[in-house]
Amino acid sequence: MSENEADTEQSPAPHRKAIFAKLKNAPVIPVHAVKKMAFFKLEDDEAFLWELTRPALNFFVHSKHTEAMKEAGFFPEPRPYDPSKPPSGGRHVALSQKQSFEKDDCLCIKVTGPEDIDRLISVISETEGFAQGRVLSRAQIEAAMDAYDSFRNKGAHSENFGVFGEPRDYWVRSSRDRENRAYPTKPLIGFILGKTKLNGGWGQKADAAARLHNAGFIIVDQKDRPIDRPERYEHLIEGASRIRLCALNYFIEPAREKAAREVSIRAGDLAAAMGLKDAFPNICQALGGEKFQNLAQVPPPTSTEPNPSSSTVFTYTLNSQPEADTVTDTNNAASPSAVNLILYGPPGTGKTYQTAWEAVRLCIGDEAAAELKDDRDQLTAEYRRLANEGRIEFLTFHQSLSYEEFVEGLRPSTGDDDLEGPDETAGGTGFQLKCHEGIFKRISERARLDQGESGGTQRLDRSARVFKVALGRRHVEDERIRFGLDNDLIHLGWGEDIDWSDERFDEFNEIFAEWRSKKNPDASGHDGNIVCTFSFRADMQVGDYVVVSDGRDRIQALGRVAGEYYFDPDATYHPHRRKMEWLWRSEEGTDRSKFYPNGFRRHSVYKLNQSLIDWDALEEISFGEDTSLQGKEGRDYVLIIDEINRANISKVFGELITLLEQDKRLGAQNEVRVQLPYSKKRFGVPPNLHIVGTMNTADRSIALLDTALRRRFMFQELMPDPTVLSEDVGGINLRALLSTINERIEYLFDREHQIGHAYFTSCHSRADVEDVMRHKVIPLLAEYFYEDWAKVAAVLGDGPGMAKEHFLESAGLKPPKGMPEDDINGDKLRWNVKADFDFSEFEA
Repeated sequence: MSENEADTEQSPAPHRKAIFAKLKNAPVIPVHAVKKMAFFKLEDDEAFLWELTRPALNFFVHSKHTEAMKEAGFFPEPRPYDPSKPPSGGRHVALSQKQSFEKDDCLCIKVTGPEDIDRLISVISETEGFAQGRVLSRAQIEAAMDAYDSFRNKGAHSENFGVFGEPRDYWVRSSRDRENRAYPTKPLIGFILGKTKLNGGWGQKADAAARLHNAGFIIVDQKDRPIDRPERYEHLIEGASRIRLCALNYFIEPAREKAAREVSIRAGDLAAAMGLKDAFPNICQALGGEKFQNLAQVPPPTSTEPNPSSSTVFTYTLNSQPEADTVTDTNNAASPSAVNLILYGPPGTGKTYQTAWEAVRLCIGDEAAAELKDDRDQLTAEYRRLANEGRIEFLTFHQSLSYEEFVEGLRPSTGDDDLEGPDETAGGTGFQLKCHEGIFKRISERARLDQGESGGTQRLDRSARVFKVALGRRHVEDERIRFGLDNDLIHLGWGEDIDWSDERFDEFNEIFAEWRSKKNPDASGHDGNIVCTFSFRADMQVGDYVVVSDGRDRIQALGRVAGEYYFDPDATYHPHRRKMEWLWRSEEGTDRSKFYPNGFRRHSVYKLNQSLIDWDALEEISFGEDTSLQGKEGRDYVLIIDEINRANISKVFGELITLLEQDKRLGAQNEVRVQLPYSKKRFGVPPNLHIVGTMNTADRSIALLDTALRRRFMFQELMPDPTVLSEDVGGINLRALLSTINERIEYLFDREHQIGHAYFTSCHSRADVEDVMRHKVIPLLAEYFYEDWAKVAAVLGDGPGMAKEHFLESAGLKPPKGMPEDDINGDKLRWNVKADFDFSEFEA
């Protein structure tokens, strides 16, 4: 150590002394030393070498530990023995000595610092038990969680889990989306190791929580809140090594299981998941480093600015899609997460067709959609069917689109659905501002309320109206209230002894005239005998709902109107009646404010303001359960946003941009609901709503896209694919034509403005190709190059110096009289599109 520290030809090794201090307290036996290497053995005579020279981060172990090292998050580099290169075998001489590996192959393990030493030694000492799960993999741990779910739900594996009793202290978070993500540590490790007695904590490296922590799982309390790692336990991994393992387990591998093409990790989200504070520089360095790329088997990621920051987002392309870990209990398999996907690329690259297929795939599943991908007619038919069912919605963003159109806003209305009370029943003139739902809110609610094919969750019909009805005065006419509830009817005393059954009384004016004719010639349109009779007799319809009031601020029953109005001449009171189907009733009643903000009026019957009704709360009152979350049976819905880059994203989405994140959706771990500004109702985005957008990069580069949108969406690039085109259409090689044009565009402009293959896919003759070139490609090139026809000509292979003119022809322009030629920079040309194109450069 002293020799290496004093070597002036080397720059300092900042970790050397700290690693030496670690090794002095580690269970290793010093054997031998040379200037560059220190030789150690473990208790079982296992060789263990440390390279002392700078950077002092290289360790060497036997090659039999390869898989164990990978599982533990290290990146082993082989150092094989080559018998053709004696005496060292083609490697450092120390590695081939008797006290090290002799002629056996070995590995170089690069650690990040002293925090990795205990983990490294632990892996070596336990490798013999690797097959039994001592070095734990994500698959083993998640399989144990599946087994524990079966134990809780069905009593399976009781011989393994039953001996541990009721869980108490240490819990671990599953890396999959489960109904309950927190699991007790001791039963899981006991199940994996086949043990019935062990410690569930992390005081020793063999304890349950310690094993799970070192496998890259997050230790939590029973409510799934991360627990801080005890500083005194040096056998627990920390720092960048643990960040990488947790990112792999909780982000990369779950995305692979869902066959995602990309996955994004926001530094703040990973920090929150792990319970880290002020660790964003370390997180960003770990996520952006080569070690994580090797561990996760991903190429270098893209990242947003600023970096490092809690808002920095790293996006990884998942090229390889390994098979999902085995799930032993299919009833507990995680449901697919919401997809936020943007397809981007130059015009004509098939984004529209790909979008249709993605939407259909998300709705009906991968297997069923695979049969439709290459059949445009069947795919189109399925797309239209789903759109007609309301499961796919399509809209195009534009510069003037606003939050009020996309989510909700106020619009003029002359309707009376949102009026409250009987005074307005007769209608009136003018208009009022009514809250109008936009397409995003409509499809979100449609997805949230979907009951699936079987219609599982109980729901009220939200298109129906709700009426408040008083069956009698509280504490004075209680027997009248009970009579209605016991006999499934509602009754009204207003209107006296007139039978209002005749069809003509469907109209307010007929009731008004009848009352004035038979009862009170001076009655106004606000008379309770008129307005209450109209509400009860004509406005209320079969299928509407009724809440029975218990004073101004409580209700004691909720029911559905089951029959038309009828007159009971033998009734001792309230002869005007309707049959009811009571959905809920209670002697104690419940607060009106749970579902309706306004206090009830004294009128016996009137229609409530439909825009103020909280249907989720009314359903909870009716069915006794919270139905606000999207049910497990709910089918998938897709909102397609074409040209998503053309609108002001911040203006259109507003505060809802946060709700698009998977972990902020309804029912997710970090569920977020917001109060909408116009309706004042709570709103969240359900997990079964997927958003697929398209973006034309010729209009706007992806680099200029709103940062908030970029970190919440996956991006899939669609570029021109000449291979889908024919090499002989009327003697023209379309592949060569498109490839040549695009190479020249990329040279003169950029890759984002290439010509898509879709422009030519419908060409079946030479005339078709000429038509596309004349009316689509050449005008598009002129737009790209701002009418700089010299560049358009260069793309098309025309212009001065060319042997032939293929698509454009030019003629020189003489300067106007009076203007010396010296004042003109270069020759001026007039460009024209040729009458007949020459495709000789692209002959089949």
